[in-house]
Amino acid sequence: MRQKELRIALVCYGGVSLAVYMHGVTKEIWNLARASRAYHTGDVPPLGSAAVYHSLLGQIESDRGLRLRVLPDILSGASAGGINAVFLAQALHSGCSLEPLTDLWLDNADIDRLVDPDARPMWRYAKFWAQPIAEWVLRRPGNAVSESVAPETRSEVRQKVSRLVRGRWFQPPFSGLGMSKLLYNAFAAMRDKPAEGPLLPPGHPIDLYVTATDFRGYLEMLRLNSPPVVEESEHRMPIAFRGHAQRQGGVPLADPLELTLAARATASFPGAFPPLKLEEIDELAEHDGRIWDNREDFLQRVMPVHVTYGSTSSVSLIDGSVLVNAPFEGAIEGLRGRPAHREVDRRFVYVDPRPDRFGSLKEQDTQPVGFFAAIFGSLSTIPREQPIRDNLEALEAQSREAERLRRIVTGLRPEIEAAVERLFGRTFFLDSPTPKRLVAWRNKAQQAAAERAGYAFQAYAQAKFNGIVERLGELVLEAAPELMQPDARTIVEVLRGELERRGLTSLASESGAGASNEAIAFFRAHDLGFRTRRLRLLARRLSRDWDADPDLDDVALDEARESIYAILSLYFDREGLEHLGDDFGAIAARVLEDPGSVIDAFADRYLLPSVDEQAEEMLAAAMEKMPKNLRRRMLLTYLGFPFYDVATLPLLGHEGLTEFDPVKVDRISPHDATSIREGGTQDTLRGTEFFNFGAFFSRAYRENDYLWGRLHGAERMIDLVCSTLDEPLAESRCQSFKRDAFIAILDEEQEAGRCARGLIEKLRQEVADRLG
Repeated sequence: MRQKELRIALVCYGGVSLAVYMHGVTKEIWNLARASRAYHTGDVPPLGSAAVYHSLLGQIESDRGLRLRVLPDILSGASAGGINAVFLAQALHSGCSLEPLTDLWLDNADIDRLVDPDARPMWRYAKFWAQPIAEWVLRRPGNAVSESVAPETRSEVRQKVSRLVRGRWFQPPFSGLGMSKLLYNAFAAMRDKPAEGPLLPPGHPIDLYVTATDFRGYLEMLRLNSPPVVEESEHRMPIAFRGHAQRQGGVPLADPLELTLAARATASFPGAFPPLKLEEIDELAEHDGRIWDNREDFLQRVMPVHVTYGSTSSVSLIDGSVLVNAPFEGAIEGLRGRPAHREVDRRFVYVDPRPDRFGSLKEQDTQPVGFFAAIFGSLSTIPREQPIRDNLEALEAQSREAERLRRIVTGLRPEIEAAVERLFGRTFFLDSPTPKRLVAWRNKAQQAAAERAGYAFQAYAQAKFNGIVERLGELVLEAAPELMQPDARTIVEVLRGELERRGLTSLASESGAGASNEAIAFFRAHDLGFRTRRLRLLARRLSRDWDADPDLDDVALDEARESIYAILSLYFDREGLEHLGDDFGAIAARVLEDPGSVIDAFADRYLLPSVDEQAEEMLAAAMEKMPKNLRRRMLLTYLGFPFYDVATLPLLGHEGLTEFDPVKVDRISPHDATSIREGGTQDTLRGTEFFNFGAFFSRAYRENDYLWGRLHGAERMIDLVCSTLDEPLAESRCQSFKRDAFIAILDEEQEAGRCARGLIEKLRQEVADRLG
């Protein structure tokens, strides 16, 4: 049975009260992950929309012979979208319910609940002189409420705005500590509910990345030509977490205090909430009687410069969307070093509640820009709405590079396969591969590729060497931020100097035929990239989209692909810091004084030659099971890889023949989910009113946006799953699954009693009218 993983990297925008809509969307991502886990473990299917997704996965397996698993494993967010990312990451990692976040948004995300007690009017006549001003502002012709709020809600909004006007002035009206308590209590409610198993396979990494803005900033060093180093202020402060799924549920991604800090910081909307200071989280811990065990380690990781200078107490964090409203870069960074045990379809999914945000600007193009509009636009609106074009173009460039790579390999293949056949002889392929034979054959092929490369081998060897040393330098810098280096350049030069002292002044042998003995020993101990490039090329030769061959059996291809990905996972485990031990940070911190110990630590702890032995045993066993035509293809690719690598590595850079799988991008917005109602954001969401604060002024608006978020999320999840198929399901079948999911969501919410019955019945009728 062919197997595939649909991996989702989710990006949640900042959107003020539209975060309620985004929560509805992320709830369906959670439900799809729950359904996928249950389908693969054989557990009882969950209820509601998750049961529909479970049936969809079963239909795909029976109709298309594909066993699909859905893994949302990278979560990124800014502002209130960051809150949704943090809670979803916790639910995926721990297996805990996401329902407490629903309660937080519906019950507590209201102006009256968020206002700081000290900011409330003390009595009904407080600032009585301001009441006429408030009334005039809120009721004058063309006022903001009349222009942007629906008639049936204007009275409620005016009352709440009036209370804000008559409350505290010149200070944020909302309580920072109160918001932190709401978030912390929601995490506690997740913990207290029965947990399912983690929604990712055991050991699979999950990355969470939210943006925050350091108001005062900190100094970072920047290299120039003259002067060599300057100091520049930096205000971006991303807060990142990485965990690995456990076998048992209930294990949190991180300390709830740290998750609370991340959620509170990223959504600290300027002027509404006070900036987050560490004393607020300390007070929260004291109030709950908790000890923040890993406080110093967390601060060292998130704000190392402030820790070094002892300035953590003065750090003031404000909303992450001030500088980064669409945090694609953090999600892209999370792609590095992810294991793959089978075929992967990687998707970047971003939630954009307001793709029509620029529609009104088109109507105002001819109007002069006003004084205040220019000020507020340059300081807030424009930075927050900066388009994501650069990020999407980078992902598109990666997809183009994948096609370029395919063409290069296809062009080289006939000549390389002919060279391998001449080197070993045609009868060679009749032999059964054993681990011992694979080692001997591999060494012979590598030596032949080096000799035939001639003077080009030096460029290839230098590309390999530089890539390895730079990778080691980056790992050292990551492990020891206290080195206070602007980048890894100094570390790389120190490591390079130590290697030259060990005899690596020249990488080529004296005869010029291949690498020197010192270079061979170095590559065997440290060249992780060569090993993963070789296995990834093997995996690509097993893919129908690269190399269709009707004579190859699909079952044999699937079994071979599983074996290759299992071998790859052995090397993926060595790509980060996790395998280096808890004391590696202390060793790395002394790299400038003792680089030799650092180099030896990498070799002694990664133990790549030992991994090679295990990998070759697994590869020999896999080849033994392959039919002869497939085994021949695998051997030609495996033994021909040194020839491919010599030709492509200097051309493609350090990545060489790496995975470079195309990354597809999908959007979720009201404009993309039109099965129930067309018209996009304007005809479905209410939180857009009152400058996107609308849902914070009305529970009815929150219920509306939450329900539409779930409905749109369900539709796009089904679209996403169906789009991963080589041969899509019939459109009528997909629409049937969507209808079932819509009805399941409405039934679930009606039973929960969270949303107005009239709203549910209205939507139920629309579903019946459009989908039967």
